[in-house]
Amino acid sequence: MNALNVAEYTHTLGLQAKTASALMAKAPSAIKNKALKALARLLRENVDALQVDNARDLDRARTAGLAEPMVDRLKLSPKVLETCAEGCEQLAAMPEIIGEILGMKQQPSGIRVGQMRVPIGVFGMIYESRPNVTIEAASLSIKSGNACILRGGSEAIDSNKALAKLVQQALAEAGLPQDAVQLVQTTDREAVGQLIAMPQFVDVIIPRGGKGLIERISRDAKVPVIKHLDGNCHTYVDDPCDIAMAVKVADNAKTNKYSPCNASEGLLVARGVAADFLPKIGAVYAAKGVEMRGCPESLAILKKVAGAQLAQATEQDWSEEYLAPIISIKVVAGVDEAIAHINHYSSHHTDAILTTNHVHAQRFLREVDSASVMVNASTRFADGFEYGLGAEIGISTDKFHARGPVGLEGLTSLKYVVLGDGEVRV
Repeated sequence: MNALNVAEYTHTLGLQAKTASALMAKAPSAIKNKALKALARLLRENVDALQVDNARDLDRARTAGLAEPMVDRLKLSPKVLETCAEGCEQLAAMPEIIGEILGMKQQPSGIRVGQMRVPIGVFGMIYESRPNVTIEAASLSIKSGNACILRGGSEAIDSNKALAKLVQQALAEAGLPQDAVQLVQTTDREAVGQLIAMPQFVDVIIPRGGKGLIERISRDAKVPVIKHLDGNCHTYVDDPCDIAMAVKVADNAKTNKYSPCNASEGLLVARGVAADFLPKIGAVYAAKGVEMRGCPESLAILKKVAGAQLAQATEQDWSEEYLAPIISIKVVAGVDEAIAHINHYSSHHTDAILTTNHVHAQRFLREVDSASVMVNASTRFADGFEYGLGAEIGISTDKFHARGPVGLEGLTSLKYVVLGDGEVRV
């Protein structure tokens, strides 16, 4: 497909999405839920067929020498597909938020003013690797009454095409426009450039992938972008704290899974508890093969831990998103230094304090400038499903519109509604 054809193709997708969005915005809740339930059923009925398509992507990825963790992200196992189906059913069971009116108040003039929740319209989603994102994005789009244009990675093209076909089948079954969810069928990268530059059709772009992809889209897009660039999350172990609980949580925050953006990459430890806490967490990390890159004070304590993989932390380490069994460790004077360090080096994604001091906890919640701030919990909980949002389309570290896990509400907007009885302004 040449550049001219790609431009014409994406223009057509945009026009079709815009037309479909008007129909989706007024679709009754029961009809949208019918489509979601149909999609869940179709996913379960087509497990074997989907794995045939998925196998082509996996073979191509391995032939291309893609690293095994990346290949693993491509897999559409029966378990992954069942999770997708359950996600559709959970969304169908959630209350309808489109059309709800918030904060209606009577004004001195006699008019009543409130806000109504409405769909954004059309969103474009650009993502890499995981083909299950196709279902997450499509199902959230249907429930929120939007239309969407999905552009998955070239490494998952066969899987994404097969999944998108099922989505359109479910929409048709429910009597909704099939163009409400469209997958970009070409792997030509020019399609991304076109998609992010169509403000006449696309209301917002949501990139989900590596830092390079997100930086490119943020730089070149001519429509608003909901994004996060990094997941440099921190766990701060305060003085005072419950040491046993702190070890358990700091372990989970780092080692539950290394690749997600909500895994802790930095561990800050108050000086008053460092001598007690660090040998305990150090032994846990050593047993799991986690490399510890520490400040001189932390290394002096950790060097006594048998089998510990230690290195001197550099300035770059404090800002690094490792996505690997590596963690930076720094001893700090207390909560003031911890907050200052996090606000300077954090990517403003998710940061946690482990403490038994209520005042310290409240200060941390107020003063740490991140999308999710936690007390006595693992940063791994920063997730739309865990937050009760049903599903998420990504995690935003922006401050406008959506911040943190972006679920149904993040795909809506609020417009003012005014109710009167013949009032005129004087």
